[in-house]
Amino acid sequence: MAAIDDSKPRQDEPPKIYLLPNLMTAGNLFCGFAAALKTMEGTLARQQDRGTGIGNFHEAVWFILGACIFDLLDGRLARLGGHESEFGREFDSLADVISFGIAPALLIYGIVLKDFDPEWTWMVAFLYLLCGAMRLARFNCIAAKGGSATKDFRGFPIPAAAGVIASVTLFVLWVEQKDRELGSWKYLLLPLLLFLSFMMFSRFNYPSFKAVNWKTKRSIPRTIGIFLLLVFTALNYMWMPAVLFISYLLYGFFRPFLSMQMRREIEEDDDDRGEAEDEESVR
Repeated sequence: MAAIDDSKPRQDEPPKIYLLPNLMTAGNLFCGFAAALKTMEGTLARQQDRGTGIGNFHEAVWFILGACIFDLLDGRLARLGGHESEFGREFDSLADVISFGIAPALLIYGIVLKDFDPEWTWMVAFLYLLCGAMRLARFNCIAAKGGSATKDFRGFPIPAAAGVIASVTLFVLWVEQKDRELGSWKYLLLPLLLFLSFMMFSRFNYPSFKAVNWKTKRSIPRTIGIFLLLVFTALNYMWMPAVLFISYLLYGFFRPFLSMQMRREIEEDDDDRGEAEDEESVR
């Protein structure tokens, strides 16, 4: 009679739920839900001629950017404490579909709904949501098979895509706020949504910055430079987030032409990256 291996987890054993990382994921989910609600309120205001809905769209943008921060923290906390789990991965993906898939798609749909034919506008928004959901599903499938994520993302990650949409929308609202109307700048948002849908499944590689954590060591001048950049971003919060997210988007295009040493300096990576360029990312 074969001995029973008690070291392996039983199939009916409840998954481990670590408090801090999953609290951050819950914050991510809350921000996505709130962003969707604010977008719906702004859209109804526009449809019923009760104003432009700019205030509601502003709030939705800030909730999406807040979700980006929570998403950044949950992974960092899980890796820092060695608390990565299957439950956390699934919970994070479900929250990401809401915060970085549904919320940005509804935001762009609501802003341009009044000026485009709704019979096809919704298809553009849905295409973005579909690409984002499939990307997250691919990540879960590879992780479930024991695949390990590299230090690179293959294609543009969906949280960054949502960050681009939210920050560019924030910039558009800032430019047009003097007229209290959504001007011609908003016509860039639908093409941007299509472009980001393509980029999420492109073959461009993006650094995940997983090597950056609380133990990362840098020189004093570099630390001061990062601090000044953060202060400058806080002082110019209406347009600097767009600059940062778009810079990350464009980095994928120029990255193959940079030397390995320059990449390590930019990406805060002291480890040997080997052949990371050819490895598949799963985010």
